[in-house]
Amino acid sequence: MIGGGAELSPGALVVFGLIAVALVLFVSELIPNDVTAIGIIVALAVIPMTGVSQREAISGFANTATITIVAMYMLSAGIQATGLVQRLGLSLASFAKGSETRALAATIGTTGPIAGFINNTPVVAIFVPMISELAEKTGISPSKLLLPLSYAAILGGTLTLIGTSTNLLASEFAVSLLDRGPIGMFEFSLLGVVILAVGLAYLMTVGRWLTPARIPVDADLVEEFDLEDYLTHVRVGKDSPAIGDTVGELEDRTEANVRVLQLRRGGDQAGNRRGDPSPPPEAAETGRVLEYSEERGGQSAVEAESETEVGAEAGIETETEETAARDQQRSEPDVEAEAEAEAEPQLESVGSEQDGQPVQRPEHQSQPPDGETFAAVETDQRIQEGDVLTVHGNLQAVNRFVEDQGLRQLVRESVTEETFDDATSADLLAKAVVPESSTFVGETLAETSLREFYRTTVLAIRREGELVRTDLEGIRLEAGDLLLVQTHSRSVDHFADTGDLVVIDEDTFDRLAEADPDEVAPLSPKTPLAIAIMAGVVGSAAVGLVPIVIAALAGVFCMIVTGCLSTADAYDAVSWNIIFLLAGVIPLGIALEATGGSQVIAAALVSTGDVLPLVLVLLLFTVVTGLLANVITPVATVVLMIPVAVDAAASLGASPFSFLLAVMFASATSFMTPVGYQTNLMVYGPGGYEFTDFLKVGGPLQLLLAVVTTVGIVHLWGL
Repeated sequence: MIGGGAELSPGALVVFGLIAVALVLFVSELIPNDVTAIGIIVALAVIPMTGVSQREAISGFANTATITIVAMYMLSAGIQATGLVQRLGLSLASFAKGSETRALAATIGTTGPIAGFINNTPVVAIFVPMISELAEKTGISPSKLLLPLSYAAILGGTLTLIGTSTNLLASEFAVSLLDRGPIGMFEFSLLGVVILAVGLAYLMTVGRWLTPARIPVDADLVEEFDLEDYLTHVRVGKDSPAIGDTVGELEDRTEANVRVLQLRRGGDQAGNRRGDPSPPPEAAETGRVLEYSEERGGQSAVEAESETEVGAEAGIETETEETAARDQQRSEPDVEAEAEAEAEPQLESVGSEQDGQPVQRPEHQSQPPDGETFAAVETDQRIQEGDVLTVHGNLQAVNRFVEDQGLRQLVRESVTEETFDDATSADLLAKAVVPESSTFVGETLAETSLREFYRTTVLAIRREGELVRTDLEGIRLEAGDLLLVQTHSRSVDHFADTGDLVVIDEDTFDRLAEADPDEVAPLSPKTPLAIAIMAGVVGSAAVGLVPIVIAALAGVFCMIVTGCLSTADAYDAVSWNIIFLLAGVIPLGIALEATGGSQVIAAALVSTGDVLPLVLVLLLFTVVTGLLANVITPVATVVLMIPVAVDAAASLGASPFSFLLAVMFASATSFMTPVGYQTNLMVYGPGGYEFTDFLKVGGPLQLLLAVVTTVGIVHLWGL
């Protein structure tokens, strides 16, 4: 109990200094949070005034909460492997199609309960691509569904003891700081159900109105990432030194910082869909040149009129106004036929007949009638005269590439998402999120070898509202980065298996809706066994047969020996950065208690009891804890705040368990920042959100739940 005032010891000052440094590093992320946690362990062990022995400094690795969380990661992977979550997502897609209300209700109504029993991060990873495509098919912005998806996953963590790591940590503190046993599996589930219900009701009403539609419905990916001036069609001239090279050889030889994405040969060489009105390739090489626009930082290309004949020199193909006017008067079939007949001499005409007569082709090549497209990263085709290359690079780089290689830009033929959708090659344009558990986190784009090994080319990176489109190779990937990629369906499947990228393929919904569920979401033969093992873990812990840590480890053992989970998949399922973070902050809580630092903080908060009733002091702890969790992660918050809350309750003559629960619930419901919870980070990029969106939607929700939590604790456990 705290007396009239708590003295600030030298050891407490040292611990407060360590906490201050840790908070700065947690917030700024100058180094990864798990590395900061390792530094905390070392500092606590070597500085004698912290009151922590060397054994205590590393005790976080042996803490039952840490071991339980490792086991729960593995158990969640075992359930994931059954295909149940994927099958549930398929049912969700079928149920919600065509209705915004049903889509939102199905999204949050399924995610919340699931998150009460298995790790919510892989659940959100599975649902993000599905929800994004579902939004498009329903005719709403994906932004309207992705934020509620994350919030529902967070809310589900309040349902059971194993719902989130902060619950398990709170249970450990209940044993070490209070004269009682660990928290039961469903001991607080009644309040968790109330919190989930209130939260879901908010998301269906007020939250639905507050959530912005940042990404337009049917948004073109090229426009969404503002890449119009960074993607270009260029045609290979008859004297080009690129003729005879493969795309790889051409890229190795050029000094220009460009990437070739596609090679088109024959057919509609400009990249438009066949039948669309487009200028004939014989267009006059006069009149329009590329210049820099000062309004957009000198990076954009603008078309300026000129009477100087610069086409051949500047490498640009255009058309005359007379030709354009003539094109507009023709019907679509005529446009296609005449464009084929009017093709440049060095190019092949397309189509087999025109007005009943065979179309004449130059003798030097024989092209397929409908054209053919090759993904640059996969083809070994030799470049030929007349080929059209789709190139990624800024204006200066493309101009240099064109000049050096004897190419000509097709400035009237823009590159859009349809350029890739309508191609005959198997490549596709998609968005991909870098999850926190990805092995790519911390690596530069060049170090990931995405293009070389995974046939995936990154065209742009969106990070915290900032868009990067050039000089990508040296950028280090961070959790939550949204990538625009040119990739292949096989690579999408690979990333789905490894979890290194969460790829948002816009054909996901169509494949799910049209395919046999047993093909796209097959259930493992081990499904009944895996479910029985998980039920045994929950049941044995719920009735107190064995502690949760033993039940969880027994479940992992059973899943591995029965073949439900391989040892490699078990280890891969663990987010080791979270485990090291836990192991680092747990001894920091020990130091705070040992030096009397927690009593000093508690004394300051207890002073509010002179002017506030006890229930409002409890509400204050709930609000302060929630705010802190949004900034320094929930795990660090629960470790720092529970000792303070217990000391404060003892001083006020209140129930320490009630104050512990307030901190537990508040730290598990952080909605106000994208970094407050890892699922928030996963939807940040795909939803196109701004930082303030989390404040606008999550702020009222967090305040509402703080009141609900406080009232519920007082009603169920008293003060």
